[in-house]
Amino acid sequence: MTAKPLHLGLIGGIGAAATVVYYQRLCAEMALRGLPLELTIVQADIQTLIRNNVADRRAEQARVYAPLLHRLRAAGCDCAAITSLGGHFCFDETVALSPLPLVSAVRPLDAFFAAEGISCVGLLGTRVVMRTKLYGQLRQTRALALEDDIETLGQTYQDMAVSGTCTPAQRALFLDAGQRLTELGAQAVVLAGTDLNLAFDGQSPGYRVIDALDVHVALLADLASGRADLDAVAG
Repeated sequence: MTAKPLHLGLIGGIGAAATVVYYQRLCAEMALRGLPLELTIVQADIQTLIRNNVADRRAEQARVYAPLLHRLRAAGCDCAAITSLGGHFCFDETVALSPLPLVSAVRPLDAFFAAEGISCVGLLGTRVVMRTKLYGQLRQTRALALEDDIETLGQTYQDMAVSGTCTPAQRALFLDAGQRLTELGAQAVVLAGTDLNLAFDGQSPGYRVIDALDVHVALLADLASGRADLDAVAG
C-alpha cells in the first residue's frame, strides 16, 4: 500500500539559523520532486533548551516541547520533528508526551553511514552529542570526538547557534577540528549540530563532510511526498 503525503510539523527556534536551513532545504527538495510541501513550524526557546540540555533535565525539556506538539497537531500536522540534534537529548521523554509521531534526526544516521560503507565517523556538535557519541545510538558505526576539546568546541557551537552567525575564528576552529578527527581515523566528519552549516557551507576542507541535517531532511521529504511509511520511521 502506498503511503500518503504527510503534513510536516517542525519545532523550530533552536536556533534560528537551523530552522531557516531546514525550511530552505525541505522546500528545495520538494521542488526537485515537483510536489507541494505542507509544513507548519512552531517556535521553541533556545535559552531554555540550553539550560535544560546542560543540566540534563530531560523531563523538563520534554514538557516544554509538549504544548508545541499539541499546537502542531491542532494545525493539522501528521508528524513532527525537532530541528536540533542537541534538542534530541530528551527524545524518548518527548515521545511519551507527544500527541504526534516524532521523526528522529539521530536514528536514521547509523543506517546511512553503513549504506555509505563508513565504519568510523568524527563528530562535531553540542557537548552532549560529542560526549555521548550521538546519544549512544550508533550501532554499526564507531564515533570519535576530540575528547580534550569538547568543552571548547561545545561552547563555540553554542555561541554560534545563539547568534545565528559564524565568525572567521569559529569557522577556522571547526575546520581544524574536522581535520584532526580525520587524522584520528574518521572516514567522514559528521555535522551533528544543525547550525554547523554556518561554518561549513561553501567550504572545501579536504575531507568528507556529512551534514546530519541532510539525512533528516531527505527522510522528512520522503514522508511529505508519500514515499516513506511513518510507522516504520517514527519514534
